Amino acid sequence: MNPIIRHKFTADPTVLEYDGKVFLFTGHDEPPAGVDDYVMKDWLCFSTSDLVSWTAHASPLKATDFKWASGDAYASKVIRYKDAFYWFVSVSHRDIPGKAIGVATAPSPEGPYTDHLQQPLITGDMLPLLHHEKENLDPTVLTDDDGKTYIYWGNGYCHFAQLNASLTALEGPIQTIRVPDFSEGSHLYKRDGWYYLMYGAGQPEKVGYAMSRQITGPWMYRGIICAPAFNSDTNRPATLDFGGKSYFLSQWPVAGRR
Repeated sequence: MNPIIRHKFTADPTVLEYDGKVFLFTGHDEPPAGVDDYVMKDWLCFSTSDLVSWTAHASPLKATDFKWASGDAYASKVIRYKDAFYWFVSVSHRDIPGKAIGVATAPSPEGPYTDHLQQPLITGDMLPLLHHEKENLDPTVLTDDDGKTYIYWGNGYCHFAQLNASLTALEGPIQTIRVPDFSEGSHLYKRDGWYYLMYGAGQPEKVGYAMSRQITGPWMYRGIICAPAFNSDTNRPATLDFGGKSYFLSQWPVAGRR
């Protein structure tokens, strides 16, 4: 265990390298006194050039920056695409059950970010079947070598779809895959011709993973990467290639906090 951020309660990391720096984006957990639950209203951004000293930036995005959202800043994914930065987030929709996935953009990684679509990218009523209210959680996005971009997400059920070239809509139908003990927190990673799908597995959540030669599967389950955190029921991983090394990031609560 090597904690990066110690002065704030953070969760659900997503990370990228840009212009010689690493940018880490997290959820921000700030429950009031006496509340033993996650209360997350915005996301945070930190940067570093050496993975040792980190700079905290002003919060670049909050859930209600999406005017159609009622709140709840769940896990997210930031990518660089065509000289802009795209932040895919899951939030609560004001009117449609099932949570929703939105997209915000900025010209620089530290933001600030604005709603790219002025409407959700994915809502509960778009799913083939809405099984429960939190199904549209934790998007992860990967642009493949052929330029096509895919999004995976879900809670209890793992969904995926291809995005169009402007990242403004789904290019094809929503499909659902089965991997053992899938809970939430999906994360896509590609290395040496292999696609890795990491995710929160079981309860309390370990980090499991599957591998495939194609981004759409079929997926071969390979086991557990990370055991459950000692005092957290949830987990969402991230990966980083930087300075010739590969890094694995995961949330790990401090003592006394869920």
